Amino acid sequence: MGTTDDEARKQPRVHFDRHAPEYRDGFEEQTRAFHAGCPMAWSDTYGGHWVAAGNRELLAFAREQDKLSNDHDIHGERRGYQGINIPAPARGRGIRGGFLEMDPPEQRAYRNALNPYLSPAAIARWIPFVDEVARACLDERIESGRIDFVDDLANIVPAVFTLAMMGIPLKKWELYNEPAHAGVYTPPNSPGMARVIEAHMAMIKDIGATLQEVRAHPRPGLADALARMEIDGAAPSDGDLVGALALLIGGGFDTTTALTAHALEWLSQHPEERTRLSGERDTLLDSATEEFLRYFTPAPGDGRTVAEDCEIAGKQLKEGDRLWLSWAMANRDPAVFTDPDHIDLARPGNRHTSFGLGIHRCIGSNVARTVFKRMLLQVLDRVPDFVCEAEGAVHYETIGVIQGMRHLPATFTPGPRLGPGLEETLDVLQRACDEQGLAQPVTVRKAEAKIR
Repeated sequence: MGTTDDEARKQPRVHFDRHAPEYRDGFEEQTRAFHAGCPMAWSDTYGGHWVAAGNRELLAFAREQDKLSNDHDIHGERRGYQGINIPAPARGRGIRGGFLEMDPPEQRAYRNALNPYLSPAAIARWIPFVDEVARACLDERIESGRIDFVDDLANIVPAVFTLAMMGIPLKKWELYNEPAHAGVYTPPNSPGMARVIEAHMAMIKDIGATLQEVRAHPRPGLADALARMEIDGAAPSDGDLVGALALLIGGGFDTTTALTAHALEWLSQHPEERTRLSGERDTLLDSATEEFLRYFTPAPGDGRTVAEDCEIAGKQLKEGDRLWLSWAMANRDPAVFTDPDHIDLARPGNRHTSFGLGIHRCIGSNVARTVFKRMLLQVLDRVPDFVCEAEGAVHYETIGVIQGMRHLPATFTPGPRLGPGLEETLDVLQRACDEQGLAQPVTVRKAEAKIR
């Protein structure tokens, strides 16, 4: 195919830069433009790539996912594909982004190893644990009448729970917290990226040390499951195992934080809806959770590489083409969602794409839903009149990786503490993990966690 023919197939052409602040600020306007005229278009940014914004287009790719690749060929051993990030991050050159940057059957082996730890029944066992972390976080601030919902709650609960599931000491949550968040809110070309990479590599080093510790002294958890897994009778490389553990940390930390912060900010801005949700929680909580996931879409999209010449969604695609699947824009498709730029807490039939589609659908979706709901319920019960301070709220400058928030200060009527603070609570929870084997797979342990 000549240059002219190649240019002709890459139509329509748009300027799309998901890492630019303009994308965050003009998301709704850009999304409406895609849906009105070009639900799939070509952008020359970052070396050139397709952007699929329509819900119908994403479903078409899900049906043809065998023609797409997630592979990140960091050593140039296969076809040189660059994984799910556009552009591929510099820090990703040495380690693949876990099984999200693998294709079957390799990818399937990882998911099979982890499913017994992350199923709905497996996560339900942890609810008393999650409730206790959230309780302690609120108790740290409840008497003051002030809280930062990001720093003091939504950063902490998902982080502590993720480490508990992995079998990593809970006291390390702060070591992992900053690189996990900064790694997604810092734009690729930011002057601060060097510092972020340094912190990220320190986290990777600790993950590697954890892997060795678990091999030498086995303890239950996701780290143990990966340390013991085999693919066709052989153990994966340490680099791939570290990448998989880093993926679980990244997915477990920032996405749920982002969802919780945005939902609380919106509920503060709509106090009548907050009162309604609290009073009708038995019938509204599930649908409200799905609507917040749809509207705020914590992880806006993922990249793919076209693995063979094909036609999908009416476009001629060539092997090696890069493709961005926009979960966030598909979630605002008016052909699927009535009044898509409006939050309807009782929206029926909410088939959003916030956890992705197909074989790479988010394996932690049960974790995200459960942790979000438990934090939200405690806020509604214990600080029901909270008011978020608009002037102190800090949203991520760019939302190319996660649509998150760095700060969300709020005030409320002070209340009484219900128990010990966070540090003492973490000691109690660590003993529970160790003594009860809470991080065992659901195939081994079915009993709910007992705290105290």
